[in-house]
Amino acid sequence: MEQKSKVILLPCNSYREELVYEQLKKGLELLGGIETFVKKEDKILLKPNLLKRAEVEKAVITHPAVVAALGRILREEGYKNIILGDSCGTSSTRKVIKGTGMDTALERLNIPAVDFSEGRRVAYSKGIQAKEFILPKELLECDSILSICKMKTHALERITGAVKNSYGFVYGFHKAKGHTQYPSADSFARMLVDLNTFMRPKLYLMDGIVAMEGNGPGSGDPVPMNVMLLSADPVALDSVFCRLIHLDPKLVPTNYHGEKMGLGFWREEKLSLVTPQGPVSMEEAVKKWGRPDFKADRSVMRNGIWEKMARALNIFQKKPYIDQEKCIRCGICVKSCPVPQKAVSFSKGKGQPPVYDYKKCIRCFCCQEMCPEKAIRVK
Repeated sequence: MEQKSKVILLPCNSYREELVYEQLKKGLELLGGIETFVKKEDKILLKPNLLKRAEVEKAVITHPAVVAALGRILREEGYKNIILGDSCGTSSTRKVIKGTGMDTALERLNIPAVDFSEGRRVAYSKGIQAKEFILPKELLECDSILSICKMKTHALERITGAVKNSYGFVYGFHKAKGHTQYPSADSFARMLVDLNTFMRPKLYLMDGIVAMEGNGPGSGDPVPMNVMLLSADPVALDSVFCRLIHLDPKLVPTNYHGEKMGLGFWREEKLSLVTPQGPVSMEEAVKKWGRPDFKADRSVMRNGIWEKMARALNIFQKKPYIDQEKCIRCGICVKSCPVPQKAVSFSKGKGQPPVYDYKKCIRCFCCQEMCPEKAIRVK
């Protein structure tokens, strides 16, 4: 029998606690139950997307209701050793979740939020792009990882979902360093695939009840998608997200390389899509829950001679631009730039917005991700 990756699509039109809990419980049952993936004695890490401090309504981080629902199910099923953590873009796990409601939900469930304290170098000889990683000791001490990602756009990889969420495994400043080691969308995607293959999260849950479109992953706009997605295959899950927003999954580097490198499947014939009401075709799902007007990068990348020359000459490439009216001169973009000599700086003084040196810029868009004022766009 041909192997297929099962993706569970859970309709959910609000973050009402009981609704999210009931739908997620149904989804886990459709996959055979949580015990299919995690042993009772395992030390479990819940890994949400905690990019930066932001109001929950802005759809920057995984919604607390989704995290709480999974935590509640685990507790009810008798799982005792659970922690939550992420290597955030700025700040720490506890500081990012403070005041969001995730902190109080975790306290109620007696699930500690941990700040990663120490990075350890681990070799990965089977890696295709990455042969080693610097990972937090708290992560390495866990037996099972449950990834709770957010449905968002991404300037470099087009989307950030299940595969990309695992970049939060990389410890501290090594995340920024990784962008200089793997500067292109393809090399960065291959590294992410290696990272997922090495760490092997047992299950991936995507919060798409309210997603982020446009200038994601930190400065886009919230948009209701009214779904949660659940799968053991991160590539399959991300490809369903792509289809719902009318984006060709093959255009997303993490999907393309993810299938090529054996992490999962993006091709429709390799997927099995199921809802609580039963199996559903991709066409039916897209018709019912899709958004053709979702703002995402659907441009087709070409590899002809003119495009190769443009890349070599550093012209007609995506670049970050600062909106001078929105910029508050906080310097977070400068601090976030991973390039040692800084591709963005206060070269005109702190009384003026930062200025880019595009000859140094590696197009990682960390500046755009971390800007708190939505003042940086990629064009």
